[in-house]
Amino acid sequence: MKNQVTVALASFGMSGKVIHGPLLKVNPKFKVKLVLERSKSLSKELFPDATIVKSYDDILTDTEVELVVVNTPDQLHYTMVKQALEAGKHVVVEKPATFRSAELQELIGLAQAKRLVFTVFQNRRWDGDFRTVQKVIKEARFGRLVEFESHYDRYRTEITPDTWKEEGDEYCGVLYNLGSHMVDQAYVLFGKPQTVTAHLKTVRTGGKVADYYDIRLDYEGFSALLKCSYLVMDPGPRYTLNGEYGTFKKWGIDGQEELLKAGHLPKGDEWGKEEADWWGTLVYTENDEHVEELVETIPGDYRIFYDKLYKAIRNNKALPVDPAEALEVLKILEACLLSNKDRRTVIL
Repeated sequence: MKNQVTVALASFGMSGKVIHGPLLKVNPKFKVKLVLERSKSLSKELFPDATIVKSYDDILTDTEVELVVVNTPDQLHYTMVKQALEAGKHVVVEKPATFRSAELQELIGLAQAKRLVFTVFQNRRWDGDFRTVQKVIKEARFGRLVEFESHYDRYRTEITPDTWKEEGDEYCGVLYNLGSHMVDQAYVLFGKPQTVTAHLKTVRTGGKVADYYDIRLDYEGFSALLKCSYLVMDPGPRYTLNGEYGTFKKWGIDGQEELLKAGHLPKGDEWGKEEADWWGTLVYTENDEHVEELVETIPGDYRIFYDKLYKAIRNNKALPVDPAEALEVLKILEACLLSNKDRRTVIL
């Protein structure tokens, strides 16, 4: 394809192998030229024509590389994004873009000054269940929203030693990992909350970082509750939306990541479709009648991110994720840390 965007992957760990690699592989608008792998050659299976490099400098100094995907451990994001922008490259960075909002604000300013595309990979905006929740809220057949509740629960008793997600400071627990997704979804739905109340703790025996959170975001007239725990063997609904006249519940989680982990490439019209057994239920009253119905899940589609990114780079269209939105999400996460530390509600 003509006018492809030439890409370099800054790493080929889980996100490179399972998420970014497959998404770029099936998109003819992008060409992966370089992959940074310091000790392995795993990327050759997906990208046999790409060159494996051992140094990030090899990516920064390659004049053909237009876009750098910074999908490295979170603590490296700020430095590597800054280096790429200073080298004149467009950048996609995994969430969280940085640990601190001041760092992200600096990167946004740098990208704007250099007129470069800079975006954050908030892929769960294109989960099928979340896309369906957006539709249900917009249609509002349950009336005025009273409470929104979202869960991202797992059952994982083991603790993998010597991994950056299991050791470190307050930025290394589930808040900045899974919480980055959940707070982003709440922000997309409702915008900036008025107040934030958060409780973080470690629930696994021998755990060193927070693996549980309970976040309450209060808005005018309703609240959004975001919860995560690594010790939930029998999870409840993924989403519960309570309105003045009804309730929507959705079990299960978008299946794209599991398909990608199993080696499936994101191809075809059937990608992201969910079986009817997992569709949500909407119960409400209408004209004094009790109504109960299934709500078909809108197919999830992470491919949309890179389609939008191409248009942003080549046609100056809107970014798939505005980093200014990611900045607001970081400020909410910082408020969660402060709330937990001081045991109080934080006013934004």
